[in-house]
Amino acid sequence: MALHVSRLRAGPCWRAARGGCGALRAGPPRCAAGRICRLPGTAGAVQSRGLGHGPAAGGGPRLGAGLTAALAGLAGLAAAAFGHVKRAEMVPKSTGARSPQPGRPEEQDDLAHRCSCFMASPVTDLRELRRRPDDMKTKMELLIMETQAQVCQALAQVDGGASFSVDRWERKEGGGGISCVLQDGHVFEKAGVSISVVHGNLSEEASKQMRSRGKILKTKDGKLPFSAMGVSSVIHPKNPHAPTIHFNYRYFEVEEADGNKQWWFGGGCDLTPTYLNQDDAVHFHRTLKEACDKHGPDLYPKFKKWCDDYFFIAHRGERRGVGGIFFDDLDSPSKEEVFRFVQSCAQAVVPSYIPLVKKHCNDSFTPQEKLWQQLRRGRYVEFNLLYDRGTKFGLFTPGSRIESILMSLPLTARWEYMHSPSENSKEAEILEVLRHPRDWVH
Repeated sequence: MALHVSRLRAGPCWRAARGGCGALRAGPPRCAAGRICRLPGTAGAVQSRGLGHGPAAGGGPRLGAGLTAALAGLAGLAAAAFGHVKRAEMVPKSTGARSPQPGRPEEQDDLAHRCSCFMASPVTDLRELRRRPDDMKTKMELLIMETQAQVCQALAQVDGGASFSVDRWERKEGGGGISCVLQDGHVFEKAGVSISVVHGNLSEEASKQMRSRGKILKTKDGKLPFSAMGVSSVIHPKNPHAPTIHFNYRYFEVEEADGNKQWWFGGGCDLTPTYLNQDDAVHFHRTLKEACDKHGPDLYPKFKKWCDDYFFIAHRGERRGVGGIFFDDLDSPSKEEVFRFVQSCAQAVVPSYIPLVKKHCNDSFTPQEKLWQQLRRGRYVEFNLLYDRGTKFGLFTPGSRIESILMSLPLTARWEYMHSPSENSKEAEILEVLRHPRDWVH
């Protein structure tokens, strides 16, 4: 059920700065009394080694990649119609997220304080989260809720104009999600940050798809219970010199008839500039590399190549942008180690991107440069509708939320017949990079 109200006051963590592209406050958001809202499990996190995934570790996505990416499209997993975007405030907290009561254990108080920093109450009732604090589903749900809140806060501070609407939805088969959408602001034309936490039984079509990719799954009475959750975002600035960013991080779990659970993580983060700014690309890639290097020196180069290969518009012979990282089916060496890796990647979103928007949001630009941005956004649309697995899966799923699936599309775009930039122009420069990916960190 969607709730829309008139103004944004997203709890004690929200401190949206007015004044356009003013300086973003450094450091993590704080709750009441100035307490830092930390991502779950960040205190004393141990660096992991040997992070990898199943048999296809050196190549592209294996068996469940289509389905996992599909869940990113299913609820983009997420959100409400952009036609309802208004200046909005927090969706009211459920009773499960009320302030700590006297006599409650300390860990319950900490959970309530942490949730007070979110854009809305978690999808899962707090009583259930408290019953299973060490379960990966609990840890991942808190991580994606925290990521959503931190990214939305950073974007609102930079924009200084429009606010996020906060839209909660439910899935009748189980679970739901929370979509935060900012549209037609001072800096951002369209920005969506959505989370979803869904569960139920995999459809026969989904089960067949997984088996066709090599997964051995034991069903009971033809049913295969699953849980999936993720955070997904696409941000389109107005200024053609400020780049677009996309990120998605997700967790998938299947319970077989014998009680055995198969699990994996997926996700990534990539940058799509209209014009090439080498310093921007280097900053973005170095920030992601630093996050990856905490968990193994081989991860960034492997996932950078995977990103270049995945975001490829085959009929144009060019990549969607200057890349980043992309991975799927990550299921080794352990659930905790892969979670810490995903956590590091999620924490890298704001520092990799916000400085670039602040740097360029007031740049002057010409009508020609705005036109080129519209044409490049056309390429963005082409990739998402023709090649993106999550989008395609969602569009062909009966009963799917079309507005949620298409949240990644820009508010405006343009297609011109036989358009070709002039030789040696700035427009031709970015095309050269999109056709021949570069190493940005060496």
